[in-house]
Amino acid sequence: MEFRRVFDTIPEQFDRYRQRYSPELFRDLIAYAGVGPGKRGLELGPGTGQATDPILETGCEYHAIELGANLCAKMIEKYGAFENFSIVNDDFISHDFGDQKFDLIYSAATIQWIPEKVAFEKTFRLLKPGGTLAMFLLSKGDYKTPNEALYTEVQKVYSAYFKPVREYKDMHEPFHYDHAPDYGFTDFEKRDYSGRREFTAEEYVAYCGTHCDHIVIPEPYRTKFFDGLKKTVLDFGNRVVFFDTDRLYLAKKPL
Repeated sequence: MEFRRVFDTIPEQFDRYRQRYSPELFRDLIAYAGVGPGKRGLELGPGTGQATDPILETGCEYHAIELGANLCAKMIEKYGAFENFSIVNDDFISHDFGDQKFDLIYSAATIQWIPEKVAFEKTFRLLKPGGTLAMFLLSKGDYKTPNEALYTEVQKVYSAYFKPVREYKDMHEPFHYDHAPDYGFTDFEKRDYSGRREFTAEEYVAYCGTHCDHIVIPEPYRTKFFDGLKKTVLDFGNRVVFFDTDRLYLAKKPL
């Protein structure tokens, strides 16, 4: 299986445990891009809607393109009743958008799975003059600062049993967000937002199981790895706290 498709094997787990993003991030993005009624937005690879609600709820004409058939079905289940919602199950790399143009194109931890040249050149073509490209992701999930002893024990589990088919860094080509100006974008900037999450042992294991390189851990390591994570968190009071940093990259297509 192509590694960018592995998320499609766990739609329910992905929907329940994958992180959402900072409300402040969305407030800034919506204001910056002027999103609202009469505007057209395109979300790349929405998964199961981790970054969909705030944009859809502005009343804009929301469009999405999702590679995974199961993820796409989950999106339709959740949002199909909205009159301003539209999604296509296809590959952004090869999809023909015809004469469609958008005021906003955005990606939540998805665009890095597209070759950089294709991603920037195609989003540039699809944007209206003055349109916004927004790219965001969880740049840091820090659970060491809240509990260094727990972090140390979790690292021991990783050292012993984290044996994925391929590690994340090897699953796709390097993607450089700050290369956007090389493809014609202007006003490039980066903004960071702080957040906090808390998990029980069971929730933490389920969340870890939504990471692409964790999904592909083969047996006999897979069971030992996830069992080891659960036992470790239980031993430390059944609680994991994350201090998060969400990173937002913004750029404009010139008028």
